[in-house]
Amino acid sequence: MATAAPNDPGLPQDGLPDTPESVVVRFAGDSGDGMQLTGGQFTLSTALAGNDLATFPDFPAEIRAPQGTLFGVSAFQINFGSREINTAGDAPDVLVAMNPAALKVNLAALKPGGLIIADTGAFTKRNLEKAKYAANPLEDGSLGKFDVLAFDISEKTIEAVKPYGLGNKDALRSKNMWTLGLALWMFDRPREPIHDWLKGKFKTKPEIAEANIAALDAGHAYGETAELAGPLKQVHVDPVPSDPGLYRTVTGAEAVSLGLVAGAQLAELPMFFGGYPITPASAILHHLARLKEFDVTTFQAEDEIAAVCAAIGASYAGSLGVTSSSGPGIALKTEAIGLGIMTELPLVIVNSQRGGPSTGLPTKTEQSDLYQAVYGRNGDAPMPVIAASSPGDAFDVAIEACRIAVQYMTPVMLLTDGYIANAAEPWKVPDPASYTPFPAKFLTEKNAQDDDGNATFLPYKRDEKGARPWVKPGTPDLMHRIGGIEKHELTGNIDYSPDNHQRMTDLRKGKVEGIAVPDQEVCLGNTSGKLAVVGWGSTYGPIHRAVDNARRKRLDVSHIHVRHIWPMPANLGELLHGFEHVLVPEMNTGQFKTVLRDQFLVDATPLTKTSGQPFQIAELEEAIGKYFDGVEGNEGGQVLVNDDQLPHLEAGHDDGSLNDTASPQSQEHGS
Repeated sequence: MATAAPNDPGLPQDGLPDTPESVVVRFAGDSGDGMQLTGGQFTLSTALAGNDLATFPDFPAEIRAPQGTLFGVSAFQINFGSREINTAGDAPDVLVAMNPAALKVNLAALKPGGLIIADTGAFTKRNLEKAKYAANPLEDGSLGKFDVLAFDISEKTIEAVKPYGLGNKDALRSKNMWTLGLALWMFDRPREPIHDWLKGKFKTKPEIAEANIAALDAGHAYGETAELAGPLKQVHVDPVPSDPGLYRTVTGAEAVSLGLVAGAQLAELPMFFGGYPITPASAILHHLARLKEFDVTTFQAEDEIAAVCAAIGASYAGSLGVTSSSGPGIALKTEAIGLGIMTELPLVIVNSQRGGPSTGLPTKTEQSDLYQAVYGRNGDAPMPVIAASSPGDAFDVAIEACRIAVQYMTPVMLLTDGYIANAAEPWKVPDPASYTPFPAKFLTEKNAQDDDGNATFLPYKRDEKGARPWVKPGTPDLMHRIGGIEKHELTGNIDYSPDNHQRMTDLRKGKVEGIAVPDQEVCLGNTSGKLAVVGWGSTYGPIHRAVDNARRKRLDVSHIHVRHIWPMPANLGELLHGFEHVLVPEMNTGQFKTVLRDQFLVDATPLTKTSGQPFQIAELEEAIGKYFDGVEGNEGGQVLVNDDQLPHLEAGHDDGSLNDTASPQSQEHGS
């Protein structure tokens, strides 16, 4: 099957059986073809069918690239099955190509023998030229190693919606629904949830809803009634065994948003979110704006600096201040983050990482902001850093970030990335009663005595955690100075003296280093042995599957995944020293490897990838295998760019030289 683990037991090597363990489907088309919407609704139906799943939306940086061009292709991949699914899959079993450009960009990723479903109505001479095809690939025999099902989806869509009086241009907007209907039939998925969703989405335009429903039903009926030989057949994927409970699909951005709200509720605080639109972090602002009933205030600021400063002001006033951005925006927020560290106020900063530096790759994923998170501020400005490993995990990590911020009076950086933010997976909704509240404590009376025994207020007198008191402005008798200039270690008065600055630097550093974090556990394998594969963040899925496959071959390898990046678990150094080799896969040039070497003097070997795409399981399996092939010195290094995974090199990018009046000029999403 087309998972990235070719050696998974029980998986056939060619074709789709009637009841496979897992299937990988990729929907691909023009940016205006609605592929993300199609994939999202197919995901909903898949979750309702009880399958485990993981998704990977992949779209261009252009808001709307010229129609039909290679660099304007948008894709949505989903891996679903009757067993545990950790990644969106390496190689699709099924590629739905809505035009020639979508076929060309994504064909290399399709596994041999995979199924291509193509819309012949879009394979016009003009579209073939835009995709740089000299001849129609559906007719020249170049697709011989694949199953091909090609028919005029455009024409069939127009025919399906004709009763609703739509012109051809408007009718073709329902083409993605026709395709979705066919996919729902092919994988035995219910249509009713999509019917309900369309009626809700277009409740003010019922004729549009009915047209889309007609297109959806027509696609389903085509699969149901057409007597097609060979590639098209109905495939049933059994539900995955799961614990009883309430489940829903959740993206990383949704889970972070819900976790932040839950964290504020557990702290018994109102939440203030200050943000500025930037890909891929904007979704957090969008989600939180819909949660006002939970005492959430959202503020779209005029820029990144205003957003974080407003959040700091909210924390000063007694709310839980939160801000969010991606790498470029975090860079702009850096001075204000230092202000949060100096004033010692709770603040949660979410960094949804993307490819960099500068504007970089706005819609592609990377883990290259680790140095920025751990070290990237002027002066000695330590700050806790934690990382989510999956969309579902982002909920708990957000709560943990809130807990640390409130209990230790410090800003906290929460790292996700574009893959986690946009990807979706089934999530068992947790019982709120299972979380321990950590109510914020505000000082309301003087906390010390002067030399004469009179009550006085010391705004930087610390508790057993090293945290200073939190005082709401306007509290009687508790006026105090606050700001970015160094303060006296107790009174908060401005104090430039060398010994005071030394003590305050040590106190801030000691507070962060003393944060209680759980001991590090081994995700899979033993606590010592030949090889530990150590990851953080969104590499969890591919690492876990690759290590599992290696262990099925009886290779002595374990998986360790670190949530608390700074400070790190107290037992992590001892744990790593129990292995002969430590391999650290990460989507940067080796940043976490450097932190591990620095903190624990462990000879960690990097495995790096900075192509803008997640690790494939096969890439990690190959890297693990090198430790057991008997060849010395061939371990680690950089993963070679995989042209099967990335858009074809001929796809290029809109450099602004194209003049297509039908499409807006190329620009980056919200930077």
